[in-house]
Amino acid sequence: MILTVTLNTALDITYRVRALRPHASHRVTEVIERPGGKGLNVARVLAALGHRVTATGFAGGTTGRSLRDQLADTSGVVDALVPVAGATRRTIAVVDQTTGDTTQLNEPGPVIAPAEWSAFLESYGDLVSSAAAVALCGSLPPGVPVGAYAQLVRTARAAGVPVLLDTSGEPLRRGVAARPDVVKPNADELAELTGSHEPLQATRDARRRGAHTVVASLGAEGLLAVNAEGRWRAVPPSRVRGNPTGAGDSAVAGLLSGLVDLLPWPAHLARAVAVSAATVLAPVAGEFDRRTYEELLERVIVTPHNAAA
Repeated sequence: MILTVTLNTALDITYRVRALRPHASHRVTEVIERPGGKGLNVARVLAALGHRVTATGFAGGTTGRSLRDQLADTSGVVDALVPVAGATRRTIAVVDQTTGDTTQLNEPGPVIAPAEWSAFLESYGDLVSSAAAVALCGSLPPGVPVGAYAQLVRTARAAGVPVLLDTSGEPLRRGVAARPDVVKPNADELAELTGSHEPLQATRDARRRGAHTVVASLGAEGLLAVNAEGRWRAVPPSRVRGNPTGAGDSAVAGLLSGLVDLLPWPAHLARAVAVSAATVLAPVAGEFDRRTYEELLERVIVTPHNAAA
């Protein structure tokens, strides 16, 4: 079982409009709702890749009930969310059908009480003991300690369970110091963590801060991975255009899948890039077409970084 942690879950709502214009009224052509937050997107993709997944985090209020009702219909994902008094947030994605661009609006999460955080820690400790790997994903809702991910990393490591961290800002800085097995920042998050805007230098700096493997997401330029075994650049065979929402979460799912399947790093990265690119081509976050993924997987380009362009 792979455990995903989404402390700031969301109900993702996607609106599609013919053309998005400021200061104008729009007729919505399609509305799609999905359980969201980074870790739930990861869980959905992992399940589609054939893994057993348990999803934990927080859910509350009317929005939280709707999220859990929809999560119950997600094959392969077990709901282990901890109930809270506050209302789960919503995220709104508006897709411009003319340009393919997406505008994102993110609500703040509910305030988590100390007793709710303690209840989560108890549940998390029980779940980790039977996990093959753990993903800690996304922002922290109000009330959760800024060092929360560092604490969760240490718990997983004490249980001998590999852990991947995907967050930003101070929670990332503190979490890296707890020595996670993998961190997956994007270029901006990596620069904020290390102060360096040169990706290779920044990934090396992040490793020195405690991460065993750093996989930097560079958008259209693919993934850059650095660890004790070497460094690699993995890119899709051609530029992929579509809805990038959730593409990073799909990359995390690919990385976790490769981790539990004990793939060598080049194959590991190819899986992450292929499923991420396939997600860009899908209409909503956390979904991908299996045939598209398999076709891309055969064509992903993985090279040692010093041989890459």
